[in-house]
Amino acid sequence: MQKLLIATNNKHKVEEIRHFLSSLPYDIHSLIDISNAPKTVEDALTLEGNALKKAREAFLATGMLTLADDTGLEVFYLAMKPGVYSARYAGEKATYADNCNKLRQAMNGVAPRRRKAQFRTVVAIVGKGIERTAEGIVEGVICEEPRGSQGFGYDPLFMPNGYSKTYAEMTIEEKNQLSHRARALEKAVEILNKL
Repeated sequence: MQKLLIATNNKHKVEEIRHFLSSLPYDIHSLIDISNAPKTVEDALTLEGNALKKAREAFLATGMLTLADDTGLEVFYLAMKPGVYSARYAGEKATYADNCNKLRQAMNGVAPRRRKAQFRTVVAIVGKGIERTAEGIVEGVICEEPRGSQGFGYDPLFMPNGYSKTYAEMTIEEKNQLSHRARALEKAVEILNKL
């Protein structure tokens, strides 16, 4: 069975991606499993650039077919910020709560009709002679108060269009049926199935 490396140390992300890819015939690993794993500096100006950089560096370090992603929350009222800086919106060592609090402050008093946002994920797959990307987008709104205890990141504040629950109020199965990462991974699965 061929190995597939998920190029992240984020255990929440590993769990979500592993759950989504469980039907594929790959032996799935993450950077958590790799000693001396590369620590990619995410300094690209786009989600695509960061996803490709992470996948390339992990592939070069391990020789394993590698899947990496980068995700950004893009808030229309904030000129598509935090975007590529979503994970460090409140600073380099920011927690999920810090980032959510900064976003809530930035959106304080903003009318419901102006709270539109989108989550966007770009997945990169890099291997020997392979370099592909796939994108997934989910539109929604930023809630005034956090709701729910599932998920991670901005999940307690993001409610996708057509739903009355935030991502953090959904089970992993519910979220995986509609999330930005799920949409990008569906396209990534098509790429992996052709390899």
